[in-house]
Amino acid sequence: MGDGPHGRGGLRATARRYSLLPLRIFLGVTFIYAGLDKLTDSQFMSASGTGSVGEMMRGVRDTSAIPALVDLALKNPEGFGYAIAVGEIAVGIGTLIGLLARLAALGGALISLSLWLTVSWASDPYYYGNDLAYLMAWLPLVLAGAAHFSVDAALAARRRRTL
Repeated sequence: MGDGPHGRGGLRATARRYSLLPLRIFLGVTFIYAGLDKLTDSQFMSASGTGSVGEMMRGVRDTSAIPALVDLALKNPEGFGYAIAVGEIAVGIGTLIGLLARLAALGGALISLSLWLTVSWASDPYYYGNDLAYLMAWLPLVLAGAAHFSVDAALAARRRRTL
């Protein structure tokens, strides 16, 4: 096939090839920002007080789908806050540069799932809680990975050249 609408250089083929790139950029930048925002907010990284991770977890404990998960976080709220923040940054960087992209997307999906089942579970109607939408946004990247403009693609191309 040539460069027509259905060929390798056609618009449809190009759109299919790069369709997940905007999602990777959005989720990568968003998760890096979310993690950095948490790490730089001294109020958030506290066990108690207004705006703290501990206060937030205590506030959602009785309305979450899995109170035991909230109880686990409440054993060490600061540690939980740092784990979420560092996890968000790692997921964001992996997604943005396409390094271990499926694993990074799985990490993002698990973070979003845990936040949906705890923090935003009581959102009514359900679509007001954005964690469910993030969970759904991660799934195409879990399935497809980062085939273009990624470290994974560069490493795969290098492996093919050396074989």
